[in-house]
Parts: sequence; structure tokens; C-alpha cells
Amino acid sequence: MDRNRDRRDRDRDREKSDGLTEKLIKINRVAKVVKGGRRFSFSAVVVVGDQNGKVGYGFGKANDITEAIRKAVERAKSAMIQIPMKNSTIPHEIIGKYKGASVLLKPAVPGTGVIAGGTVRAICDAAGIHDILSKSLGSKNHINTVKATFVALENLFNVREIAKNRGKSLSEMWG
Repeated sequence: MDRNRDRRDRDRDREKSDGLTEKLIKINRVAKVVKGGRRFSFSAVVVVGDQNGKVGYGFGKANDITEAIRKAVERAKSAMIQIPMKNSTIPHEIIGKYKGASVLLKPAVPGTGVIAGGTVRAICDAAGIHDILSKSLGSKNHINTVKATFVALENLFNVREIAKNRGKSLSEMWG
């Protein structure tokens, strides 16, 4: 039953008028026991991307689901990063680690598609990465997996800058 709910939540992606795609990663309901009974609040993890190499994530908490998602989207838009890409994939293999979660990202040949689990797949779709291989290692916590993926994406080398610093052309770098 939880698996179906996760799949339904993940499929709630929206295209906005500003050209950004919002993908809901996870909604969590938290109960606080008070004198009158239980008080429920919600937390949401959202990924926002322009499908052209810019992507960001946000975490929002509120007493209402829509307010939690709105807060998460605001934070994601303000924390967007640019990913260096080689055609429709990433330039090189990398492992991102955050706390107990590790994510392995490998470039793939055109036509491979996004071979990734739900969290990494949503990030890649929002970023516009069409060909990638990935493996989530360690913790299955959604928030830590998102942060580990972003650590990996932030540490990717930009080949154009490296070629410029070495005094070589782009074709010499790629071989």
C-alpha cells in the first residue's frame, strides 16, 4: 500500500508557466501528541528543474499539505544549481555521499534512458538528463538520497573549464 502511495506522490509533477518542472519526491505526515489528542503536520520534499541542466531541491513543513509543498517549491527555486552536461548525460562517473546515503552516477550512451530509482529518477528528469545509470547505496531515506545526489551533481567537473585551464581544445579533452 505504501508503495502505491509513493508512486502516486511521485507522479504529481507539474509544468509551471515559468518553464520549471516540479516533482514531488515524498510527503510525510507527522503526529504530535498534545493534551487534546494528536496534532498532524506534513513535510514535503520537492525537486524543481528547467530540464536544461538547472535543478534544485527544497524541504518544507506546515500544518497543511499544500502549504508544505509551496514552501518546498520556494526553497527549491532559490537553491538551484547548474549541472555540466555532455549531450544528454553527465560528463563522468561520480559517487555522492551524504550521511548514510551514497549514490553512484554513471554516464550512459544515447538511447539508454534513465536507469535509476524513484528519487534519483525524479532529479534527473527535472534536470533534463536523458541517459544515465545510477545505483543508490546505503540509506533508503528519501531526504538523504536527494542530498547525496545533489552532492554528486555539484562535484561534477565542467569539461569546458578544465580544457580552458589546460590550454586544450574540447575535442582533445574528449578524445
